[in-house]
Amino acid sequence: MYILKKIILLFLFTLYTQAQIGGKSVYQFLNMATSPRQAALGGKVITIFDSDVNQVHFNPATINPEMDNKLAVNYGNYYGGVTYGTASYAYTYDRHVQTFNLGVNYVNYGKFDGYDEIGTPTQSFTGSDTSLSLGYAYNVPFTTLYFGSNAKLISSNLENYSSFGAALDVGVLFIDEKNDVNWALSLRNMGTQITTYAGTQEKLPFEIILGVSQQVENVPLRWHLTLENLQQWKLGFSNPNRAVSSIDGSKTEEKVSFFNNALRHVIFGAELFPTKGFNFRLGYNFRRAEELRIVDKRNFSGISVGFGLKMGKLKFNYSYSRYTLAANTSLFGLTLDFADEY
Repeated sequence: MYILKKIILLFLFTLYTQAQIGGKSVYQFLNMATSPRQAALGGKVITIFDSDVNQVHFNPATINPEMDNKLAVNYGNYYGGVTYGTASYAYTYDRHVQTFNLGVNYVNYGKFDGYDEIGTPTQSFTGSDTSLSLGYAYNVPFTTLYFGSNAKLISSNLENYSSFGAALDVGVLFIDEKNDVNWALSLRNMGTQITTYAGTQEKLPFEIILGVSQQVENVPLRWHLTLENLQQWKLGFSNPNRAVSSIDGSKTEEKVSFFNNALRHVIFGAELFPTKGFNFRLGYNFRRAEELRIVDKRNFSGISVGFGLKMGKLKFNYSYSRYTLAANTSLFGLTLDFADEY
């Protein structure tokens, strides 16, 4: 536990200051919520340690034998006709080698009308992104400390441009069994483009995530606190719509306070009846809420809800995430348990 705390403090003190994160890297689809459970809890939870094979996408250290022979498939609609899906399967080789995980993420951007430089209609085109991953976790003997990694191959096609890349996720998980608290750290999307779209090398969306969760004593509820994008301190930016006008016509830009910027790293979620056949979930993403907030109008951006329902070897999951008044997303998921029961 002491070593893990030292690692966490090291990363917190080595954060560097930059502008907002949008538009700075390729393959942004790698940061999309990969399952209804993740989406309902705010988008990025790395401390769940149970039979849910979807958790591997955000923290490979959560891979464990309880996931053996389980397959999860998820599908959702995004903005403007964009659709995406994920799948994850785990297999336990034996009690010594333990468990491997195979995952896939896919995004279809739909069909676009093509035009040349003078506005003449040309041939329509499509775009899509795909990621394949192989994950494995190691449990330090006689401890509740886990290390894991995902190796990912990434393919992207946009009109007649294409790119191919490779990335690695590394995660650590420590379970404090006495207090029923899980601590986790995940370093995601460390890699490079192998081939570029048009000869320009671009960065991958590297991210550091820190998480903690706890099962509340005598209450069937587990809360989750996630700190996202710790590789970059300054996430806030001045919104032109919130500038203050003076009598002489000049404008004063919005100032993002230290506290406001700190909150943009925070995601909070809670799951009611986490170990039962029916689960209810609620999450709040502070950065999403602040960036998509409409001036002088309440639109509940950043809120997400969902539930899970288990029926024998099948579990159905659903989530609804609020973005803006005109854009919300729903994500559906099924988990199939193929494990033999004795």
